[in-house]
Amino acid sequence: MLSQEDRATLLDLARQTVAAAAGGSDLPTLRNPNGPLREKGAVFVTLRIGDELRGCIGHVEAHLPLWESVRDMAAAAAERDNRFSPVRPDEVSRLSYEISVLSPMTPIRPDEIRVGTHGLYVKRDGVASGLLLPQVAVEWDWTPQEFLRRTFEKAGLPAGDPAAKVLGFTVEHFSG
Repeated sequence: MLSQEDRATLLDLARQTVAAAAGGSDLPTLRNPNGPLREKGAVFVTLRIGDELRGCIGHVEAHLPLWESVRDMAAAAAERDNRFSPVRPDEVSRLSYEISVLSPMTPIRPDEIRVGTHGLYVKRDGVASGLLLPQVAVEWDWTPQEFLRRTFEKAGLPAGDPAAKVLGFTVEHFSG
C-alpha cells in the first residue's frame, strides 16, 4: 500500500509529465524517491476530461521503478494512445488523472472473477492480448461473465478461446 504522500507524489508527477509531453518539454525526474516509489511496479495511467476518456496506457509487468513507470505511462497516455490525438497544451488544465498500480498477474478461473476486485488480462502467445482494469467492469455494471467476454473481445479473440490464458490481478487505484 502506498501512503497518501506517495500517491500525491505520483499524481503530481503524472500532471507534470503530461504538461511537459503536451508542451514538447523534457519529462520530469523524481529526485530521491522513497522506498515504495523505487520498487518495480506495473501501472496504468488514465486521463479524462470530465467523464470522457482521453488516454489510457500501462505496463502489465513491473520492469521499472514505480515512479518511472508512472512517468513513462503518463507520457504515453498523453501522446501515444492510438484511440486519440495527442493531448494539446490547452487541454492540460482540464485533465483528471487516475493511476492504477497492478498486483502481479495470476491465473484465474471464470468462477473466481469478482467485479470491482479483479482486473483481467487475456493473452494468447504470439497472437493477441487484452486487459481491462477492475474499475471498467464497475463503471459499465458488467457481470463477471460479461467482463470476461469483453476482455476476450478487447484481445481480438473469440470468447473462451481454449488456447488463451486468463490472468487476474488487483489494483491500488487512486485519482486526482
